[in-house]
Amino acid sequence: MKYFSVIIIILLICAACNQSHGDAGALQKRIDSLELKLADSYKPGFGEFMSNIQMHHAKLWFAGQNGNWALADFEVHEIMESLDDITQYQSERKESQKVGLLTPALDSINAAIKQQDPVLFKNSFVLLTNSCNNCHHATDFSFNVVKIPESPPVTNQSFKAPATE
Repeated sequence: MKYFSVIIIILLICAACNQSHGDAGALQKRIDSLELKLADSYKPGFGEFMSNIQMHHAKLWFAGQNGNWALADFEVHEIMESLDDITQYQSERKESQKVGLLTPALDSINAAIKQQDPVLFKNSFVLLTNSCNNCHHATDFSFNVVKIPESPPVTNQSFKAPATE
């Protein structure tokens, strides 16, 4: 009886091993299928990220010019988030390696916003704009010139600071 129990236990273990081995094969097929789908999934292009940054650059200018420091803070962080996305989703591009050129200018803008200093903001924004152009030049995109915006990029948003009660 003792041997019979040992044999039954061994057979059960073998059956469980075979079952899990079969499951492992099915799981591997599922993983392979999902990896193929992931490889074919949409990934924003570099130009889409740049267009997004361009919009936030303009909105940042008008927020700062109107002393809407909360909006300016939001917009500069949107730019920073887009730059992070470039390094994550477009890491194979040589241009992605140059986004660090913008860090000092973004740090300066952040300081101006924290201090709510319009003069420092303007100087920092000029530095940011020049840094964008320097990056474009360094990556052979010097034909794409960024400048201080002349009119708001959208007409359905107010850039004035909200009235406080």
